[in-house]
Amino acid sequence: MKILVINGPNLNLLGKREPEIYGTTTLSDIESRLKKRFPNVQFEFYQSNHEGALIDQIQKAIDGTFDGVVINPGAYSHYSYAIRDAIAALKTPVVEVHISNIHAREEFRRHSVITPVCKGVVAGFGDMGYELAVKFLVEPRT
Repeated sequence: MKILVINGPNLNLLGKREPEIYGTTTLSDIESRLKKRFPNVQFEFYQSNHEGALIDQIQKAIDGTFDGVVINPGAYSHYSYAIRDAIAALKTPVVEVHISNIHAREEFRRHSVITPVCKGVVAGFGDMGYELAVKFLVEPRT
């Protein structure tokens, strides 16, 4: 199984940026933990602060190269119709992840334009959200 994990703007600052909201775990820590927790999964990790670069990565999954995509679009969740459209073009399941509970934060963070084109959303469980998203993608459903 092969999963693409995409992180949007400012997520390269995890562990430093607003630790009271996002915790002290770094993006590298999350990647290491996913590899350890899911040894049979081949991961490709990508982070960018640039919308077009994120879209380019999403489009890599259009041909079935990946069995699933986990995306934390960061602030792009709330207004990037371009990222939404790129996800909508995929047949591959996509799970949206948010470290904080976006529904308990500022009003502008409470709506995601990405959510309607994703298979599911994990929000508010801290960095464990990534593990929950991958678990959903890899475990068979009955």
